[in-house]
Formats: sequence, C-alpha cells, structure tokens
Amino acid sequence: MDGDTIVREYLLLCLRLDRLSPGLVDSFTGDRALRRAVDTEPRPHPVALAGRATLLRRELRDVDLEPDRRRFLDAHLVAAETTARKLAGVRIGFVDEVRAYFQVDIRPGHPDTYRRAHLQLDEVLPGHGSVAERLADHRALDAVPPHRLKAAVHALSSALRDRVRQRFELPANEVVEYEVVTDKPWSGFNYYLGDFRSRVAINADLGHRMSNLPHLVAHESYPGHHTEHCRKEVGLVGKRGHAEQSLFLINSPQCLTAEGMAELGLHAVVGAGWGRWTEDVMADLGLRMDGDLAERVEGALSGLLTVRQDAALMLHDQRAHPDDVVAFLCRWLLVPERRARHMLRFLGDPLWRAYTTTYVEGVRLVRAWLDLRAPTDTLGDRYLRLLDEPLTPATLTEEVRAGVSWLSRDPG
Repeated sequence: MDGDTIVREYLLLCLRLDRLSPGLVDSFTGDRALRRAVDTEPRPHPVALAGRATLLRRELRDVDLEPDRRRFLDAHLVAAETTARKLAGVRIGFVDEVRAYFQVDIRPGHPDTYRRAHLQLDEVLPGHGSVAERLADHRALDAVPPHRLKAAVHALSSALRDRVRQRFELPANEVVEYEVVTDKPWSGFNYYLGDFRSRVAINADLGHRMSNLPHLVAHESYPGHHTEHCRKEVGLVGKRGHAEQSLFLINSPQCLTAEGMAELGLHAVVGAGWGRWTEDVMADLGLRMDGDLAERVEGALSGLLTVRQDAALMLHDQRAHPDDVVAFLCRWLLVPERRARHMLRFLGDPLWRAYTTTYVEGVRLVRAWLDLRAPTDTLGDRYLRLLDEPLTPATLTEEVRAGVSWLSRDPG
C-alpha cells in the first residue's frame, strides 16, 4: 500500500466502526463518497474490523509518510482496533482500555490532595455551615438565570472570538451557532459540520454558572474545538493533504490532546484575571458576579481534578456499586446528589465511559507541555502548535520529559 491508500483504509475503518456504534465518529468532513460507500455496504463484523486495523498497522511500517503522520495513524489504529475488539465482546481491563485509546496510564488520586483542596476552599469561602454548604450558596449566587443563558453564551462567544482572532488567524467565513438542549450526559458538545461551521449544544439541565460559562464557551468554540477544526481544515487537510485529519474518532489519542487544549482554552487567551474579565462581560448583560472570588474558588477546586477519574476507576475497574460512586463524588467534589448522578450517567455510558480521562490527563499533560515553552515563545505560540499540528499524547509526553530533563541539567 502507499500512503494515500493507508489513509483511505483508515478512514473507511473508522466509518465502518461508526456503523456498529453510531457516534464513534464525532465528525467527518472528508470525501463524502467514502461515507456513502460505507452506508450501502453490508453491516461489518467487529472481528473483521479488528483484523483490518492490525493489518493496516503492519502495512504502515513500510509506507513513505512523514514521521508525524505515521505516529498519528499508528496510534489511532491501535485505538480503532481496541474499539473493534470491545464491540466483538472481548473483555479488556479498564486501565488497559484507557491506555490503548489515549496513550496514558491512569491511577487513583490521593484523598490528602482533595483534603487540601477542601481546606483551601474553606479559606476562600469563610462563613457558617460546611464547606459544601458554603460552596452551594456561592454557586447559587453565581447561577445564570435560565432565560439569560443563550444571551450570556453569545456575549462570551463574541468576546472570546475577538481575542482569538487577534492571536490566531481564522477563516473569514467561520461561524458557530448555539442551541440550548436537554437530556444529555454532557454539559456542552461541539458538532463540527465542515466548511468552518460548528453547531454547539449547551445542556440546560445542569444549570450554568457565570464563572463556568466562559470555560465552556472557550472549550467548545474559541480557542477550543471549533478553532482547532477550522485551522486543521485549512492547514493540515487543505494545504498539507493530511486527509486523516478530516475525521475525528471518539476514544482515540486525538481526543485527549483536543480536550486538554480545549479545557485550557480560557487560560490560553485570557489567563490570570479571567474572573474580572468575565465579570465585565456579564455586567453588560445586567448580570452581577464577583470575578475575583470566582477565580479563587475555581483555583481551589482545581485540586479536585482527578476525582472524576477516580470515580471511573471505581465503577469500571473496582466494580464498585453505583451508589458508592455517587457518594464518593458527593464527598470529594462537594456536589449535590443530583449532580453526582448526572456525572454517573456520563461515566456509565458505553461510548463515553473512558472519556473522563481526556479531561483529567489531557489537562495535566497539555498544561505541563505549555509550561515548558522556550523563553522566546509566548503561550499563544505554544498553543498554536496544538491547533495546527497532529500532536499525539505520546509526542507531548516525550517533549515534556525531554524538557524536564533539559531543565534539570540547566545550571540557570
């Protein structure tokens, strides 16, 4: 096989997996004839698809492709093979499944870390009642009135879009449309439609807070998923011919990188002081918040990053009872039972059960990688590489380790 054939077969493999488990292909903006061909085929068998992935990995070794494309394709064929094996009924341990999808090893966090976060939150939110009660009171005051949700989303999107356009070139005709939905296991979702257009769904069931909404909009749109899709469609696909980037496969290494960078989107384009910045945007809508306090609260809560991953390990690795997982989430995340049960719905979904790792390990890895930028590089320069290059988690990990090793030897 040559490179173009390998890429075409990879795309067909993913589209066939999507027929067996609809939703596995998050977006596909490539050759529509491939989608039509797959849709008219007999229903594929997952064992055959697993075997096809294995064969393509062997063929890939002898194909003349740039090293970054070869690494990307190999990593995603591993993930696709794992998905096919699971669809065929093969039992795969949860930790092994996560490693195959996302190129990271996961382990439980430590309760002492969570206790320290609670103590920090206790200092940030002084007063009567438990820390959980004070946090609930703070969040109630921070809530976006449901009838103002769409206006707040549009205001934040416009403000973030202006900032992103100042830093990163975007197609003149790019656009994001927002809709408010209900009865979903997630808080927000980007549906990339191709031609620089996205539809972003915001789940109204959860309620939204003024301090959380800018993170969500940055994550889904500017400079997160929408921005990444647009720039890769222009650059990697349009200019460099990386057709494999026209497809986004759920439960694959690209998810961990994409979610990590999207979670850090507000950090990249606003940074410290985002609370006061959000306060000013909300004030234009007649909504009042304490931006400085919101930023301190979110800073304390960042110490609880791994709690959701611990819950996934409890549920799928340790086979804990769902009620025990809910109790764990309530205790350490300081959330009410209703919110914890909604989290459990996402953790237990067959498609999304491993996906929480992308938000946890993705943030840790991407933040470490961003922080190791050269003195001459800005945060925006570093973030732009994530937007434009086919960087896998394994590549980021290698660069972080190399950077840490270099720093440990640098007498300065």
